[in-house]
Amino acid sequence: MKEEKQKNVPTNRRDFLKTGALATAAFMIVPRHVLGRGYVAPSDKLLIASIGVGGKGKSDVAYFDKSGKANIAFLCDVDTRRAADSVAAFPKAKFYKDWREMLDKEHKNFDAVSVSTPDHNHAIQAFAAMQLGKHVYVQKPMAHDIYEARILTQAAKKYKVVTQMGNQGASNDGTRIMKEWYEAGLIGDIHTIHAWTDRPVWPQGIPWSTAKTEIPKELDWDLWLGTAPNKNYVNKLVPFNWRGWWDYGTGALGDMGCHLIEAPFSILNLKYAKDVQCSVGSVYVDEFQRGYFPESCPPSSHVTLTFPKTEKTNGDVTLHWMDGGIQPERPAELGANEIFGDGGNGTLFTGTKGKMMCDTYGLNPRLLPLSRNENLQVAQKYARVTGGSDGHYKQWIEAAIAGYGKQEVSSPFEIAGPLTEALLMANLAIRGYDIQKEVLGEEVFPGRSAKLLWDNDAMRITNFDEVNQFVKRNYREGWKNIAL
Repeated sequence: MKEEKQKNVPTNRRDFLKTGALATAAFMIVPRHVLGRGYVAPSDKLLIASIGVGGKGKSDVAYFDKSGKANIAFLCDVDTRRAADSVAAFPKAKFYKDWREMLDKEHKNFDAVSVSTPDHNHAIQAFAAMQLGKHVYVQKPMAHDIYEARILTQAAKKYKVVTQMGNQGASNDGTRIMKEWYEAGLIGDIHTIHAWTDRPVWPQGIPWSTAKTEIPKELDWDLWLGTAPNKNYVNKLVPFNWRGWWDYGTGALGDMGCHLIEAPFSILNLKYAKDVQCSVGSVYVDEFQRGYFPESCPPSSHVTLTFPKTEKTNGDVTLHWMDGGIQPERPAELGANEIFGDGGNGTLFTGTKGKMMCDTYGLNPRLLPLSRNENLQVAQKYARVTGGSDGHYKQWIEAAIAGYGKQEVSSPFEIAGPLTEALLMANLAIRGYDIQKEVLGEEVFPGRSAKLLWDNDAMRITNFDEVNQFVKRNYREGWKNIAL
């Protein structure tokens, strides 16, 4: 790894980090940058500081360790109860509750940072690490709003760090196989894509609880809130049900979109969408009235995005996203009892000469009708990632050890950024429903027939300004918005 340079640490670093004296912890393994340019530590292992080490963070840390090429140097979590298993698994790793304190005091003692926290804190944590010259692995989606995703994409290039988003299916063989099929002309020119999921499996489309709940003693609620507005603790919000609330999560799109839409982006080199429209499901407050709760994601949605022509297509590409159990019409080429996708989730590609589909993570790719897969032989063009989705972690570690620009990764921010923006742009249309209803009136405009037009350079919707408030959040007092 290249020597960590002081010029990569901005003068405003303490906008992210609280005041504190820099301290050096004693380690048997010396961080690579301490040895100087061109030298590596005797272990040749990446020293990782992990933010969020319960739940998904627990498995992320375990996979880093399983690679055999990483040492878990620091652990950080706002909930000691959730962090307990990781702390037990890595007793030599120093533990912190506040990630800002960890970066402030220990940044000379590690090489890379992994971020496995709720969506609303991804960007500020990853950005602070990149400003310190640290390679970053960030769980999907890499950001909570479009502005954050754009800034992180630019920051990876500016600070010359190796990045990877945690949509591990990007390292599976399936996407590469379908790319080879497509480039061999087996389904013609792809013009329409459908992706669907049975998520959410957490509460959505409900009002915020007014019940007062005691905060668990192991949880630092203020640190958990981070950039989000200050609100009272709600029972069962942590560790999982935050996904259904806009202040913290990004709904089913944020949870599953990165897994189901990665393949279309990779196969067709999709970048930024140019327009979006949607319809959403609602819930019944009582037998006479339907309810809409703008703080909470809807129980179901159907979003349509249009992507401009790429070098891999003959024209624009239409992508349909469906969640809450909604599925597209079964293709005529699929038998009546043959499974559509994996049953609850899937991605369908429609071309001018045929169709293909896959399961979540790009798994189980097949042409339609299924008889086309018998004795199918297409030459391999693209190298496979050893270990597939499990190898996603090791791939990033090896690339970080090699240094910026030396080795490929499956989901660098250069690719993950536009993908994440597409999902968050879909959420713009979903969130705009209530605004449209309020501003224009339900009788005049029900909120389901507008096509929102996107100016990518300006990062704004040009024909419905009210929705632009969701492009960039304002962080609560004491947490400064990221900016290059």
